[in-house]
Amino acid sequence: MPMQTPITFIDGIIILLYIISVLAIGLFVKRSDKNISDYFLSGKNLTWFVIGISLFATNISSEHFIGLAGGGAARGLAVAQFELIAIFFLILLGWFIAPIYRKSEILTTPEFLEKRFDSTNRKFYSALSIFTYIFTKILVTLFAGGILFNKIFGWSIFTSSIIIILLTGIYTVVGGFSSVVRTQVFQGVLLIIGAFLLTIFGLKEVGGISGLNQRLPSEYFQMFKAANDPDFPWTGIIFGAPIIAFWYWCADHYMVQRILSAKSIEHARTGTIVTAFLKILPLFLLVTPGLIAIALFPEVKGDEAYPLLISSDIIPAGIKGIIISGFLAAVMSSLSASFNSIAALYTIDFYLPKHQDASPRTQVLVGRMATIVIIFIVILLVPFIKLMNSHIYIFLQSTQAFISAPISAVFIFGFLLKKIDAKSALVSLIIGELVGVSRFLIEFLYSNEMITSPILLPFVKLNYLHFTILLFVLTTLLLLAFSYVFHLGKEISNSNFLLFVNASYTAIDKGLINISKTRLQLLLSLIILILTLGLWYIFV
Repeated sequence: MPMQTPITFIDGIIILLYIISVLAIGLFVKRSDKNISDYFLSGKNLTWFVIGISLFATNISSEHFIGLAGGGAARGLAVAQFELIAIFFLILLGWFIAPIYRKSEILTTPEFLEKRFDSTNRKFYSALSIFTYIFTKILVTLFAGGILFNKIFGWSIFTSSIIIILLTGIYTVVGGFSSVVRTQVFQGVLLIIGAFLLTIFGLKEVGGISGLNQRLPSEYFQMFKAANDPDFPWTGIIFGAPIIAFWYWCADHYMVQRILSAKSIEHARTGTIVTAFLKILPLFLLVTPGLIAIALFPEVKGDEAYPLLISSDIIPAGIKGIIISGFLAAVMSSLSASFNSIAALYTIDFYLPKHQDASPRTQVLVGRMATIVIIFIVILLVPFIKLMNSHIYIFLQSTQAFISAPISAVFIFGFLLKKIDAKSALVSLIIGELVGVSRFLIEFLYSNEMITSPILLPFVKLNYLHFTILLFVLTTLLLLAFSYVFHLGKEISNSNFLLFVNASYTAIDKGLINISKTRLQLLLSLIILILTLGLWYIFV
């Protein structure tokens, strides 16, 4: 094992300066909290640069640093496939989905389901989202952060989690979404710098790209694996991962909140294009350190790769403090986004419909109280973090796979087909989620030897991406059967909602898209798509 170097005084000062800076930005940033739109959507006044960096900082968290490096150490560049696929859906979000949401004048993505279907669909999806954020975002983020802080500082996962929760919770409660996105701009830049420095020093130690190629077998540089690969089958990557990506980037309020907060559709679209370019970086700055770790320390296992590089003697004093600060920035940026999104969903989707006469001041107060409550709930759940899987990025993707397929199916066919009715959507969504959750529970029980029935083995062993495909097909068949064959509910005729199939034409007619002003956006979108396809070609 490599020699572990302690945190020096200068490293500690740099980390302390980061904490002071982010608290200052979060607590004293210019903000307006006169009403619920101000508190949860920053007054719908975000510019493209803020949106672009904020989307990236929200997405990239500790599980990316730990998990992508761990996946890189174990399987090579294939783990970066999820990052590259996101690029296509960021373009889809900016050009087609964003105009629909803007036209609908929604405050949350579950609210869109009410405009398209009914309030029951809205409440079910909102409640499901809150549950999902706690277990697939917050706890996973804290677990991944705890791995590094235990290695560096010797803290327990419980101790590091409580400290991070309280630090992040302070400015999230006080400043709301304005504080979240303003701190994320600072945090997003810092996490990129930290990841870049680690990669540069790591490559220097391993002898550059050529040294990395010489030390590792060729399969580490192949992004497409065999169809029977246990983690990244090419069939699952091409057909299953996009289902997860559609939910995450186009239907999940956690990400879409920034699009809803944009100053205009042009700012929203440009922001998604900026994020699309940034999503190329994880391949080089987050996965590559994993390859470096396994090349330097062949005994490294899974998620130990990133912490091992940080604690080794290849990173000089001072630089290590910047890198750790970048990692901490990734943790706090995603955590603050989760806290604010959960509070927004509760306040807007559950509280406001029942208290429409509440004053704007009361609404903001409820939003702040909801944020405080979720912080305390998360603190109570911290002890359960130890149940997380050590291969954290695959754990995160597989868990999301079990819940995302039904949501994607309802949104996609809700956009495409007007005859999909409210009751059919709700029943299909519930059945799909029950099947997905049952897979998760059975797999958990089977892996812990609580059940051993061989009958369940094919169900458990089916790759999670292949399962996502089947679950999406099942939910789609249910939607179509309930709506077109059994006529489970009545077709909703609502001229105020915008169908996906004619979104671009209607958006142009309504002035949401001005082709003469978007030539640069079209060119940039084309460039990033070509770059992505080029990377696939290089690392096929």
